Amino acid sequence: MMISRRLLLAVVSSGFALGSITLRGRGARAEESDPRSERFIGRPDAKVTVGEYFSLTCTHCAAFAQETFPDVKKNMIDTGAVRWVFHDYPLDQVALTASMVARYLPVDRYEPFVNALFASQNRWAFGRGNDPTEELWKIAALAGMSRATFDKAIGDTGLRDWIVQQQKADTDQWKIDSTPSFVINNQKYAGEMSYDAFRKLIPT
Repeated sequence: MMISRRLLLAVVSSGFALGSITLRGRGARAEESDPRSERFIGRPDAKVTVGEYFSLTCTHCAAFAQETFPDVKKNMIDTGAVRWVFHDYPLDQVALTASMVARYLPVDRYEPFVNALFASQNRWAFGRGNDPTEELWKIAALAGMSRATFDKAIGDTGLRDWIVQQQKADTDQWKIDSTPSFVINNQKYAGEMSYDAFRKLIPT
């Protein structure tokens, strides 16, 4: 499947600008960053921490990302009230591969890339006759990833095992059995929800 102009614009508007993002710190390259490090957005010292447990092939996660998360980011994260931590909880092999690729991007491209994958989920994950891995590569390339880095990401068995181990640990600790799930100040909530419903879960 060809990457459409609509998808290209969606990716660019998500923050990629075809690799023009200014990286945090001292300009770390994707190859030099630790794919196992915590991925989060928001102030490190925010009063409330939200952990989102998601699968990149989960349609409910995609709906939350597109319909609810923009308001959460604008009204809670960007204001410094909430620190948002991303937790991989892949429900299938395709989602696991996508999580591995996302973690090989520089940290400030991680969240825009995840949102772009959710926005184009029907194309890359569920398109008839598609090879999901090759579709992932096309989107990763738009995010500035080289083919060598992409191949390294999908072949990183250590990272694959780590994600699966983290998933098991999260299941044991929080009794997560569906996506999306959220842990807010040590309390678990499950399911896609509206912004108004989600807002009520955040302590004031």
